[in-house]
Amino acid sequence: MAQTLSPDRAHEWITRWDRQQEGYLPDREERFTVLIDAVEAHVGRADPLVLDLGCGPGSLSARLLDRLPRATVVAVDADPLLLALGRACYSSLPGLRFAELDLRRPGWSRELGLERAPDAAVSTTALHWLAERDLRALYAELAGLLRPGGILLNGDHLEADGSASRLRGLEREIARKAIRRRFPDGHPEDWRQWWDAFTADPALASLMAGLENGSSAASHDGSESILMSTHVEALREAGFTEIDTIWQRGDDRILAALLP
Repeated sequence: MAQTLSPDRAHEWITRWDRQQEGYLPDREERFTVLIDAVEAHVGRADPLVLDLGCGPGSLSARLLDRLPRATVVAVDADPLLLALGRACYSSLPGLRFAELDLRRPGWSRELGLERAPDAAVSTTALHWLAERDLRALYAELAGLLRPGGILLNGDHLEADGSASRLRGLEREIARKAIRRRFPDGHPEDWRQWWDAFTADPALASLMAGLENGSSAASHDGSESILMSTHVEALREAGFTEIDTIWQRGDDRILAALLP
């Protein structure tokens, strides 16, 4: 896909993307910081190879490289428009590579052309969209891909177990209170408003015309795997041996999983 967005215009759209995401995740920047802290603390090298799964326009990838400039980050997403936005904005980052792949398709990792096993895989607000069967397959593929002792860090809306309905309600209310404090007058722009404005940008006309299957992000509907227990069970089944929450704000948490 030809890049038609200028870096400056792409930066404007990603800044606006980050702002609307904070309407759902008022502690988003803290989540990013803690997640990158965990990568830095665990991998034990200044030049780690990191996969960013469901990367969107690359907000997390860029922050990770800002902290670890010698790292290599392979950012994976299925949506060509968001990838085009990231490529345009972050073209000056030599350690960042975007890959258009569907994480629901078995064998996606073979198409990355990696020269060594990744030290870490990270994801933010992406994997809850996957159906449970696809999530289990993804975690199994990751377990065979990461180096021994590798780490997965998933920052997402993951709720308490379904049997703990009162705790789930409490987590949700904590999250709602945080959003109201951050944006007392309501969301500055919600996800759908951002998407509609983005795809209406004349600079995207040639990109839109060249899409065969449309934008996958625009068709998101519902959350398939929102229970923390679903992720924990799938990770354990895949071979991850240490699994726990390392940061949490209401139902917004970072779930970490280690391979033996």
